[in-house]
Amino acid sequence: MTVQQLGPLEFAALRAEVEQFYAAHLQRLDSGAAEAWAADFTADGWFHPQTLPAPVRGRAALAAAARDAHAKLAAANEQHRHWHGMVSVDAQTDGSVKVRCYALVFATTAGQEPRLHRTCVCQDLLVREEGALRISQRVVTRDDMP
Repeated sequence: MTVQQLGPLEFAALRAEVEQFYAAHLQRLDSGAAEAWAADFTADGWFHPQTLPAPVRGRAALAAAARDAHAKLAAANEQHRHWHGMVSVDAQTDGSVKVRCYALVFATTAGQEPRLHRTCVCQDLLVREEGALRISQRVVTRDDMP
């Protein structure tokens, strides 16, 4: 894959679409909408956080992992909010989009001050399915891990 050169208006439209995709995607995750969050991945999409020895593959496994994480947070009376910033968008000649961004996770335990929980780098490969962006591959590395 090589980078596709887009005109300024085409690039602005793509960037806005990517930003809106992440806004909805991360709000689904933080609200506990596990199936909707997993539906943002392709059917065979995968997510490989640095803390796991292998990627989580497929929508069913992704939804189960998100449900489990949300249940653990609810049991601890804690809310997480994910924020993606410094988003780099690179359209590829095959129509896919490589995205690299900083991912911050804020945690708030009921009755306590919010705190920065994690700082990460998120690298996604987005593809189009039926005109919509979907995540084909996601790799997340944490700044506190080697």
